[in-house]
Amino acid sequence: MYLLLGIGVVIGVAYFYREIVVKGKRCTSKVKLHGKTVIVTGSNTGIGKETAIDLAKRGARVILACRSRQRGEAALEDVKRESGSNQVVFMPLDLGSLKSVRSFAETFLKTESRLDLLINNAGIFMQGRTEDGLGMMFGVNHIGHFLLTNLLLDRLKACEPSRVVNLASVGHNFGKVDFDCLNKHKALGLGTSSMNVFQVYCDSKLCNVLFNHELAKRLKGTKVTCYSLHPGAINSELARNTSSILQLALKPFTIYFFKNTVQGAQTTLHCALQEGIEPLSGRYFSNCTVRELYEKAKDDAAAKKLWELSESLCGLS
Repeated sequence: MYLLLGIGVVIGVAYFYREIVVKGKRCTSKVKLHGKTVIVTGSNTGIGKETAIDLAKRGARVILACRSRQRGEAALEDVKRESGSNQVVFMPLDLGSLKSVRSFAETFLKTESRLDLLINNAGIFMQGRTEDGLGMMFGVNHIGHFLLTNLLLDRLKACEPSRVVNLASVGHNFGKVDFDCLNKHKALGLGTSSMNVFQVYCDSKLCNVLFNHELAKRLKGTKVTCYSLHPGAINSELARNTSSILQLALKPFTIYFFKNTVQGAQTTLHCALQEGIEPLSGRYFSNCTVRELYEKAKDDAAAKKLWELSESLCGLS
């Protein structure tokens, strides 16, 4: 009797947790985007792809900025089909290559007259080095988006009001920015154990939040606003570079307790579309709600130092 009651309680708690916490809030904005142009990085899969589909459905011209031409062109057909829009374009972008980022920006600025929304969605979870010798997660998750945003800022300003949305993670709370390591090794950390890789990922997400904080300060006086966010724990392909055994072991857990990609895209869409959040530029969102940050994630000195180091590494200073 008590065993059955206990099982029932566990099932009930798990059900309500999934329905209320896992699924989370949805973007309620009804905004249409006809005549607007959007870039979504890493939009060939996961929440980036779902974000692109939603924005295309609203009438936007959507640029799928992806590293793999094969995966990008396959996603292009999917997004067109699922959105019913032909205003979707694939453009190659490898965030692990400063040359590729510059080439993408140059091509975009020559061929597209508008940029109303830049969604820095792409992310990677693996150690290694970029072709420029940067730590892989520092290079892709932060530096690539830092350079891309700076190269496109004038176009965003010309089309204001416009927005930049930076996908971070709640993992930024566990992050740190080791400037000594960055100066010596151009990486956030050098270890390759599972814990080391997780730590560097969290460090890169803290970089995203600090970048957003400093960007908002530099955009004051314009009508370009920016937001960082935690999309939730997502059952997506982010961990595709981890052990296949680990992925298999976690699959039942992630299917039930992690958001699917549609649910995971909702806070991105909220930050991109919600009316009236302009005064919250520079803030951090989770579950379609603005959240407070720990001091280290809004440290003016650290954010400025990271910006200046990033400029130097990108050749912008």
